[in-house]
Amino acid sequence: MDTKERKIAVLIDAENVPYAHIEKVLREVARYGVPTIKRIYGDWTKQSSSGWKKSLLEHAITPIQQYAYTTGKNSSDSAMIIDAMDILYEGNVESFCIVSSDSDFTRLVVRLRESGKFVIGIGERKTPNPFIASCDKFIYMDIIEALDDGKGHRSSKLSLEEERELIQLISTTIKDLADDNGYVFMGDLGNLIMKKHPDFDPRNYGYYQLTPLVKALGAFEIDERKTANSNVKHVFIRNK
Repeated sequence: MDTKERKIAVLIDAENVPYAHIEKVLREVARYGVPTIKRIYGDWTKQSSSGWKKSLLEHAITPIQQYAYTTGKNSSDSAMIIDAMDILYEGNVESFCIVSSDSDFTRLVVRLRESGKFVIGIGERKTPNPFIASCDKFIYMDIIEALDDGKGHRSSKLSLEEERELIQLISTTIKDLADDNGYVFMGDLGNLIMKKHPDFDPRNYGYYQLTPLVKALGAFEIDERKTANSNVKHVFIRNK
């Protein structure tokens, strides 16, 4: 199946998304498929939820009422988990997007992936690592919030520590995949890095795509190969 046609169930914890950024969240989800189910969970009787009305109507998101039965506990968790399992058994989607920073969803994500579903997580930087690691792909909310005409959310200048860690990660991954000449197709490199680190994203470092980030490191050989009868270039990389 073309991943762009993948049907996605988007389940949103309202406590984790400012309503002003919901359009950017859905735009991000659309990179991975078609969001056919869109539900958001929260206590809509609270005055603080009043700002959501316009956003929900504009983007056809179904609000699910969940009263706060206890103090200090996110009451949306159980409702989201129950709905996710119902959707799983209905079999109408190929993927799930869980928008939350709560580690309580870790087991849910594991269960969805056990059933062959591709799971995207979206959350804040404070999201516990077990939830991040359980996803196929995890995207930090601050990247999405700062998206503007396809540009990254920060300066593209990397710290020395970031450069060192990236070079080590990329170098090791190249060794895992290299052909007899030491080259790896850039797309395959990116896919394996994401499997190792679901929260890896070039935008974390100020680059919208992997190739410009790798070129900026200056630590690898890049071979851009033109395809026959086409202007399309396939990018390959190997260790120097």
